[in-house]
Amino acid sequence: MSEKHLLNKRYQLQDFLEKGGMASVYRGRDLMLERDVAIKVLREDYSKDAGFRERFRQEAKAAANLSHSNIVTVYDFGYDEERLFIVMEYVPGTDLNTLIKQKRVYSLEEGIPLVIQACKGLGYAHRAGLVHCDIKPHNFLVTPDGRVKVTDFGIARALASINPREEQEIVWGSPQYFSPEQAAGSAPSPASDVYSMGVIMYLMFTGQLPFTSKTPAELSQQHRTELPVPPNQLNPNIPPALNEIMLKVLSKEPSARYRAADQLGRVLLTFAAPQIAAERAQEAATMSAAAADLQPEPKEQGQTDWVAVALGLLAALAVGGLLPFWMWVYLVYNPPIQ
Repeated sequence: MSEKHLLNKRYQLQDFLEKGGMASVYRGRDLMLERDVAIKVLREDYSKDAGFRERFRQEAKAAANLSHSNIVTVYDFGYDEERLFIVMEYVPGTDLNTLIKQKRVYSLEEGIPLVIQACKGLGYAHRAGLVHCDIKPHNFLVTPDGRVKVTDFGIARALASINPREEQEIVWGSPQYFSPEQAAGSAPSPASDVYSMGVIMYLMFTGQLPFTSKTPAELSQQHRTELPVPPNQLNPNIPPALNEIMLKVLSKEPSARYRAADQLGRVLLTFAAPQIAAERAQEAATMSAAAADLQPEPKEQGQTDWVAVALGLLAALAVGGLLPFWMWVYLVYNPPIQ
């Protein structure tokens, strides 16, 4: 497909951004509204499946109703030249997966605010009755100013409508982040997305995934039956409170986790508040110390300031030298009586 190709005579494909297992992503231009957009063009074999097209349409409509500052807005979707495509808000930035690879381990000060933002967007969708089903670092975009945007709502659910031979391939598209119930083939819930957020947190703050394997079957077994190594054993900088939060989120039973992502976000916000307060107090103390360094050092008790004494004497002499002149002026205008 040409980079200058037009979809539905409206959306111009410009710069190729990336290619994934199910779609290619372009930076494009909406010629009607004259704005930059992101356009995801799905694989041709998916686009030809009638059941998938209908499911995709339903999921795209649901996603288009989400309006939140931490969710990538869906503008439009369509079908052109036997290709399904979806038009979204263009978000300049980097996906979280790339940032994790660059940083390897996030500090709590850097990572917790990002997770809280992700939970805000995801929790908004949960309240609207939508489950993402494919939470992974690749589906979080981070702007240069630190804003987090969740993307690709509903696409994983649409992929579930394809034929059984293909479904297995799709289910194991990102097995490292699947909840135990998803790995077992059960229907996901908001708590499933919360589990996947727990896997992301584990990776961000320890530098490794809770479970790794070369085979999907073994990963499935690990998610369903094995307990992860406590995060603070891998990173001693993780405080006990956060360690407990992360282990709760990675519980095998959905009922043992937080019910939805915004609940997890509120818990993390409560955890982060004392940390932020302590950091601000430290910053204030540092600023006070710096200001104190700019103040003149106090004189020791009993020490004479000779400069001040000299200035005082000069002032006294100046005033005293004017006294004869004042007396002369007075006598001129008020001569003594003879």
